[in-house]
Amino acid sequence: MLTILDKYILKRYLATFTVMLMLFIPIGIMANLAEQIGKMIDNEAPLNEIAYYYLNFTIYIGSLLFPIFLFLSVIFFTSKLANNTEIVAILSSGVSYGRFLRPYFIGASIIAIIMFVMGMFIVPNASKGFNEFKYKYLKKGKQDRVTSNIFNQLNENDFIYVSSFDPARQRGYNFTLEHFNDKDQLEYKISAGNIRWKEKDSVYELTSYMKRTLVGNKEVVETKRKLDTIFNFQIDDLTPVSYIAETKNLFELNSFIKAQRKKGASNINSYLLVKYRRWALPVTAFILTIIAVAVSAAKRRGGMGVNLAFGIGVAFIYIFFDKVFGTLAEQSGFSPMLAVVLPNVAFGIVGFYLLQNAKR
Repeated sequence: MLTILDKYILKRYLATFTVMLMLFIPIGIMANLAEQIGKMIDNEAPLNEIAYYYLNFTIYIGSLLFPIFLFLSVIFFTSKLANNTEIVAILSSGVSYGRFLRPYFIGASIIAIIMFVMGMFIVPNASKGFNEFKYKYLKKGKQDRVTSNIFNQLNENDFIYVSSFDPARQRGYNFTLEHFNDKDQLEYKISAGNIRWKEKDSVYELTSYMKRTLVGNKEVVETKRKLDTIFNFQIDDLTPVSYIAETKNLFELNSFIKAQRKKGASNINSYLLVKYRRWALPVTAFILTIIAVAVSAAKRRGGMGVNLAFGIGVAFIYIFFDKVFGTLAEQSGFSPMLAVVLPNVAFGIVGFYLLQNAKR
């Protein structure tokens, strides 16, 4: 059961965090609108799509900044408690430091649950709307996917390649499909000058079609100027959009990663990074809460300003390490799990050290 002390601190914890969100998110919206309004007007973005974009923007950006807002809000209200000598009074009354931290952990648990539910099920849909609007109106003409030298493994036996892909026209150029048997021997190879998806007929149109089939020691060649056929892949599967993993919920992402592993996707690490970051985000709420309390629970010369300055510095260092390890995982083969775990472990150790000093 929550005591008066628990309710008092927990109320301040949640209220300050909520106010922080309510203050900074509108500022972020106004700053983004001021920067992008010209492009929206030039590209004739409808008002209803703009409104929907900023709804998604609020959810998407808010989720990214949740840990930072949480960290700064805990520093802010804990510093006020320290400056008003309330923490000294609480500890002098016989309350242990561990007992004093209890409402902070309850608050962190509530925020962690919200982060988990949002990150796994709500933010993916917002990310899809946010990115689709961005590439449709704000980055018009820029590609949101890799469009050259695309290689994909469809299953254990089939491999496809296109030298370039035009998403707008649903057309790939210099298409090749190779089929191997269970003994890893090439059975046939299909090549075409281009491949186009004909949505009306639900077939693929191959131009300058050629099929080479190996029958024993002989090679059978079949050629046609054009051929309509069916393949067991979608044209967009040739090259998923760069933000595809962000748009999938917990279950969809697991299935997607499993399928991409089977295909031998070269950018599998970027998908795994998204997955592990979602799982690590709730843990971050506890780590940052510990650090924030440890650095702001003591009354300092300079007051709240010193604590906030320290907090902002720690926040930037955390973001820096997160970006560095994330880039390593995406571009150099570094383990995505380690890229997510190492910054949290490092800051967890820092938090534990600071907490031990604060107790003294």
